[in-house]
Amino acid sequence: MGALEELRAIGVARGDLVAVVAAADVGVAVATGAGSFCVPFAVEAPADVVRGIEEALRPRWVMWSNDTAIAFVEAGVRVATAWDIAAVHRLLFGGWRADPALVWARLSDLAVDTIPTMAPPDLFSSAAGEGGGDDRPDEPVRSDGHLRPEWVAGSWSSTLVGLARWAELSVVVAQRQHARVDALTDRPHAAATARAESTVELLCAELSVDGLPMDRARAEAHIAEFVGGRPRSEADAAEQRARRDAEVLRQAPAGVDCDLRSPGQVKALLARVGIDVPDTRASRLEPLRESHPLVPALLRWRKAERMATTYGYAWLDEHLDADGRLRGAWSGSDGAAGRMTASAGLHNMPGDMRGAVLAEAGHVFVRADLGQIEPRVLASVSGDSALARATLEADMYAPVAQQLGVDRATAKVAVLGAMYGQTTGHGARALRDLDAAYPVAMAYLQEADRAGQLGHALRTYGGRLIRMGTLADDDDLSDSDARARAAARGRYGRNAMVQGAAAELFKAWAVTVRARAASLDARIVLCLHDELLVQAPIDNGAAVATVVEDGLREAAQRWAPDASVRFVADISVIRSWSDAKA
Repeated sequence: MGALEELRAIGVARGDLVAVVAAADVGVAVATGAGSFCVPFAVEAPADVVRGIEEALRPRWVMWSNDTAIAFVEAGVRVATAWDIAAVHRLLFGGWRADPALVWARLSDLAVDTIPTMAPPDLFSSAAGEGGGDDRPDEPVRSDGHLRPEWVAGSWSSTLVGLARWAELSVVVAQRQHARVDALTDRPHAAATARAESTVELLCAELSVDGLPMDRARAEAHIAEFVGGRPRSEADAAEQRARRDAEVLRQAPAGVDCDLRSPGQVKALLARVGIDVPDTRASRLEPLRESHPLVPALLRWRKAERMATTYGYAWLDEHLDADGRLRGAWSGSDGAAGRMTASAGLHNMPGDMRGAVLAEAGHVFVRADLGQIEPRVLASVSGDSALARATLEADMYAPVAQQLGVDRATAKVAVLGAMYGQTTGHGARALRDLDAAYPVAMAYLQEADRAGQLGHALRTYGGRLIRMGTLADDDDLSDSDARARAAARGRYGRNAMVQGAAAELFKAWAVTVRARAASLDARIVLCLHDELLVQAPIDNGAAVATVVEDGLREAAQRWAPDASVRFVADISVIRSWSDAKA
């Protein structure tokens, strides 16, 4: 009996949990709550087994992490949904670490500090992991309840029996996680969040394998505009650096030298020309452009230096492959509030480089950017009806400004300040007036702030645990330093509750677009904070734009507690990423 027939025989239906693990040259194991079976590699390739089951049954695939999804995408198999054990663990328990040993210990209520390791023997132990590990070495769980370190290290992958037991274990883990999620009765959206977080890991696998379309010639031209042509040697590169430095130093007082890569020396140099600043960040210097010619020269230098050191020719050589795709590693969660992350500079690419992100021949990009997402999310999760009414406008800061009796810019600063814990500076008075205008939303933020200051863990609207440092961490601090640290925890807490919920909505939107756009041969190629970039055939561009817009409405209806808050996105069909309206 084949794999598909086995699953049909035990009554597996669409959306049921089906675990899969595979090992090269060994085979693939598939497991459900009713048992497991294996297909040797010699009989059928693991990817073919998964493809057949996916096309016929569309189960929810249980995977230990998106490493499994990456392997299948590389083999040409893309599945619709998943239950990603690592992703759900990060949701339930917070933080980044989500290896099988920790996942199992947490779900089994075992002490984390007693997790066995593969460390070499010492004076007090004769073998790695001694103390409950040698009674049944062919089983993944030791007599003390922990997973065997050798199984965690991958010994299961050497035999079909090992594959089957590891797959069966993953079903047990998924079922226990389901129970933990269902137990979050004060977070009724947690189950939906767990499913979305898991499916986002499938999207991350696809983003990692597919890469971002980029035109090398355009990219090199952008780099050359800032740093010159590709250096032929280190001496050539040093000469380019010296020329960039000279363009700034010629604006300095005569005889003054400065290491522009030293913030302290740059601050002292600015003081010499009458500009006293607490730091030399670009955001600090930008408003002072007209103060002295040194400032715009320094800002230009900063851009060129960043291009040369971080996004220059070496960056292209390392990450832009011969097929014209820029590739990095993607994850669905940063281990904190839950935002997606990417390596290879994909989340920090300079705006000047966007002109090199070009849709492939015969294709266009559909770019969509959520508008004012965090204050709209605050209105939704807090249940503040007054703030929700403001979101009915395309620009919600306009009605907020009218309510507060201030200009739009001040209202925006006040709302963002409330979410980030800013209590002084521009907009501080308007920020205080927010308490009267939007008391429910402000109380929501203040409660998160108080909990954070006390070191209490928080849970977002979707159920993600946000860890806080404990008060014991402050024991060795002075009173003033302890207060400062507590205040920082409070600011982090109030922002994480909003940012985390916004990330949950964004990912629900992303997986909806991923599912709906597939029939139009369109694929997401970039997720940047609150922005989606989808590549589609030219003839399907308008249809995909509609899918993206409808996808936001669908995701919001499933995600939001009610329909009182309006979520908006700026959507455009473009050829190059730089064509999008800023």
